[in-house]
Amino acid sequence: MYIKSLDLKDYRNYSDLSIDFNDGINILYGDNAQGKTNILEAIYISGTTKSHKGSKDREIIKLDKEESHVRVMVERKGVTHKIDMHLKKHKPKGVAINGIPIKKSSELFGIINIVFFSPEDLNIIKNGPSERRRFIDLELCQLDKVYLHNLSNYNKIISQRNNLLKQISFNKNLLDTLSIWDIQLVEYGIQIIKRRSSFIKQINEIVYDIHSKLSGKKEELLIKYEPNVMMDDFADKLKGSLERDLLLKITNVGPHRDDISFLNKLIDIKKYGSQGQQRTAALSLKLAEIEIVKKLTGDKPILLLDDVLSELDRNRQNYLLNSIHDIQTIITCTGLEEFISNRMNFDKIYRVVEGTVTNENILTSDVIQRKTGGN
Repeated sequence: MYIKSLDLKDYRNYSDLSIDFNDGINILYGDNAQGKTNILEAIYISGTTKSHKGSKDREIIKLDKEESHVRVMVERKGVTHKIDMHLKKHKPKGVAINGIPIKKSSELFGIINIVFFSPEDLNIIKNGPSERRRFIDLELCQLDKVYLHNLSNYNKIISQRNNLLKQISFNKNLLDTLSIWDIQLVEYGIQIIKRRSSFIKQINEIVYDIHSKLSGKKEELLIKYEPNVMMDDFADKLKGSLERDLLLKITNVGPHRDDISFLNKLIDIKKYGSQGQQRTAALSLKLAEIEIVKKLTGDKPILLLDDVLSELDRNRQNYLLNSIHDIQTIITCTGLEEFISNRMNFDKIYRVVEGTVTNENILTSDVIQRKTGGN
């Protein structure tokens, strides 16, 4: 699987962009705030319909325009797919696959499998539970359409139930209708808990060895799923939380409150680990994510690295770069020094300056001479 080309129209700081990618290592380099990350974001949106930043469509569209167009050509198992996406300021986005409009985003998921790694992901362990739930959900929604269906319905029911809890404070007669939502909430919630549990087990089967190698066999990483409620007690816990729910006007129990923890020899890395240990665990998690996609889809994902190398020490840089030699990778960075110092070969180099992308089309040896002043 690899992205063949990307076309953007009125997308953030790009009025009109057309770029072809190699199926190997592609580098986008340039100063900060030039538009490098916007390209990665557009690719991510084309596979998931959502920005990795959580941005709204209206925030992505060029300021003086009413809509934006994203087109991606992707090859998967010898078949080329065209994904067209129109982002609109005042209407829902429109998506077409191979020229045929789709009605649900679930029809898009699975055409492209993307692993996105940014400096923010290095903080996934020490940030709040919502970051870790987001990691699980984004990955599972790409891999499992049943999970996507269950999660979508669960979130809709949570929204409806919370709205009803607010209305009950003004009309007590509505209390009898709450049970209708509770039955559905438990039904979908149990499925979410079940799938998240199996997903964490799958990650643990892979991440242990990765982390052991990254830490020089000094650490043993275990990821532990911490459900807010268990499958067999969700209904009872929901009923027991009713008084608190009515008081706070929100649903206080359920998988929307789940978390995961990271343990090194049973010691909680979030609480007691150093920053280096936390970053190593986060990197291990992302590398395990790549292997999970390979295992479950029989294909290699597309890896997007957003200025991550500058945040890692030499050992972690080397391990990461050695791990991605067989998958398409699109990397953003401010300079090429990390690649030169690691003597890494790359297939395409693009320089990004104020929304203009130029293919430099130069050999690694040329880059080394120019950057190091060699003869």
